Amino acid sequence: MINQALRLIRTYHDISQTELCSEIGISNSYLSEIESGKKQPSLEILQKYSDEFDIPLSSILFFSENLEKSKPSDKIKENIAGKIISILQWNEERINAKEAYKKKKKTF
Repeated sequence: MINQALRLIRTYHDISQTELCSEIGISNSYLSEIESGKKQPSLEILQKYSDEFDIPLSSILFFSENLEKSKPSDKIKENIAGKIISILQWNEERINAKEAYKKKKKTF
């Protein structure tokens, strides 16, 4: 679930795909494919995320691995992680709505 982790990190920092692509030097289509899970990011791309967001690469990988795990014995951790993911997804929806509003505003 590295793709979901990378998407959530980007949206948490309130950066659009276009802005991030410009910063890390990749195409929008490539980033879209990575975030949708169609392509796996290279170690170089992961390092660029690490540098851009000032997050250790190991933390990005750890976050990604923990999105995949589901242990019945860790119900409290699982519940908290679910809440965090929900908050990050809400933030992503808020950002998408804001971008849609800006695009609509430009057409008028």
